[in-house]
Order: sequence, then C-alpha cells, then structure tokens
Amino acid sequence: MTKPDLMSFATDERTDLLDLLRGLTVAQWEAQSLCTAWRVRDVAVHVVSYDELSNRDLAATFLRGGPRVSMVNQVAMRRYADLDAQAIIDLVARCLRPRGLTAGFKGGIALTDSTIHQQDIRRAIGLPRTIPPERLARVLDFAMTAPTLPAKKNARGLRLIATDMDWTTGSGPVASGPAEALLMTIAGRPDALADLDGDGTETLRQRIHTR
Repeated sequence: MTKPDLMSFATDERTDLLDLLRGLTVAQWEAQSLCTAWRVRDVAVHVVSYDELSNRDLAATFLRGGPRVSMVNQVAMRRYADLDAQAIIDLVARCLRPRGLTAGFKGGIALTDSTIHQQDIRRAIGLPRTIPPERLARVLDFAMTAPTLPAKKNARGLRLIATDMDWTTGSGPVASGPAEALLMTIAGRPDALADLDGDGTETLRQRIHTR
C-alpha cells in the first residue's frame, strides 16, 4: 500500500485545524497561545498567511520583514489583521490544500507548521487530541531537518524515544515521552518538557530556555 504523501497529510492537518476553529468560543479565540505575543486567532491566521501571496507579494513580504523570520511572519499577517473569527475560519477553509511557500518540500512545510501550531492552540486552551501516528511520524522526521525550526539544534547529541509509537532518533542521553511532546519540545515549546523523562530532558530544557 502506498503511503499518503506529505501534501495529503498537510491537507488533513489543516482540515483538523478548521474543525477545531469552528468550535472555539469567543474567549478561546482571544486566549494567549504558546507562541509569544500571539493569540489563538493570530496563530490560526499565521498557518495560512503565505498561501494567498503571489510571487511578487511573497518577495515584497520578505524584503519588508528583513532577515528575521519572526518579522517576515508579522508582515505576512498584516493583511489579515482586521478579520473576525468567522472570516479567519473562511480563510483557513480556502487554504486547506497548501499553496505557494507552504507547499514547499512537497507539503512538508505546511504539514509541520500546521501540526505544531495546532498544538500551540490546543495546549494553551486545554483541548488535547491524538494526532494520527503515521502523520505525526512524518512531522517528526521533517521537523528534524526543517530549516526554520530549531529541532536539529535542540536534539543534537540526544536520543529521542517516543513511548506511544515506533519512532526514535539520535544517540546520547535519552529524552523519552509521547511523540507529540517530543515534537513540541524540539520545536522550542517549554510547555511540553513536563511530559518527558530521561537524562536528556534537562539538556533540552537548557537549550530551549537559552534560545
């Protein structure tokens, strides 16, 4: 049987995000996410904020944002600053299949970004979920080499072991726990550290807080 490709998984992940957004309360839309300075609404916009940019708009966005990814993200999100919750839902619904920049690496960018950011929302407002294991394994693999994530640096010299699925990587002191917590930790989210065990966990803690 052929494995689903990254683009199919990315579309599935965004569909799951859309389902989540449709059920949020007014308070949850305005709640702080795990991303510093971003509310839940901001995270939802960010996930698809590059999809509707033309090549010219994308180039202009990077020029205005400068060398820092965080500033480029802010520029990309400005056009959606005045959207209400329903308009954000409509935006995500238009962008279920990634386009443009987020379709890069055969959908790997969109898949990884959407998965991590959905968890940034869910962890912040207390709505956990079980990510399909096959999808999560592909996200973990891609995250380890993704150019805009600190995962490779955070995990350097450590052995990461998922306790709820067949996934492991690296060598050295062990950090083990649920695969979702491993993903969120190597992506730089200290909130997930409490779900991990092993001697390598303290190294992860120091690296995350240093960055």
